[in-house]
Amino acid sequence: MIEQTLCIIKPDAVEKKQIGNILNLIESADLNLVGANMLRLNNYEAERFYSIHKDKSFFKDLVKFMTSGPVFIGVLRGENAVKVYRETMGATDPSKADRGTIRKLFGESIQRNAVHGSDSLENAEKEIAFFFYKDCLI
Repeated sequence: MIEQTLCIIKPDAVEKKQIGNILNLIESADLNLVGANMLRLNNYEAERFYSIHKDKSFFKDLVKFMTSGPVFIGVLRGENAVKVYRETMGATDPSKADRGTIRKLFGESIQRNAVHGSDSLENAEKEIAFFFYKDCLI
C-alpha cells in the first residue's frame, strides 16, 4: 500500500551537515521525498508537535533540543512508507540500532538521534498536516 510519512532531520544532524547523507539512505529504501521544508521550530511549535510527551520527564529537554537549531522536515511517500522509514531510521537508541541505519550512522544518544519518524499511519497524517498543506505535496 502506498503511504506517506513524516521525516524530521533533527538539529544535531543538520548541524553536522548530514541532510544529504540521510536523504540518500531514505531514497535507497525506495521512499520518495514529495514535500520538504527547512525551518527553526519555536517553543510553541515544538511543544505542540511533541504534546504527546508533555507529561514525561524528558519533555522540556526535548523541546529545548528541537528548538536549538534548524530542522529539515520532509514528507516521504512509498510502499508501506511508515514501516520502511522506521526500519531505515533504526532503534531510538543509536547504540541498539541495526548497522547501516540512520540512527546507528548519525545518532549520538536517545535524544540526539538524528531523525524523527511517524510511528503509525494515523500519526503520519496528523504530523504531515502539522507542517504541510495537503495541496502543496507532489
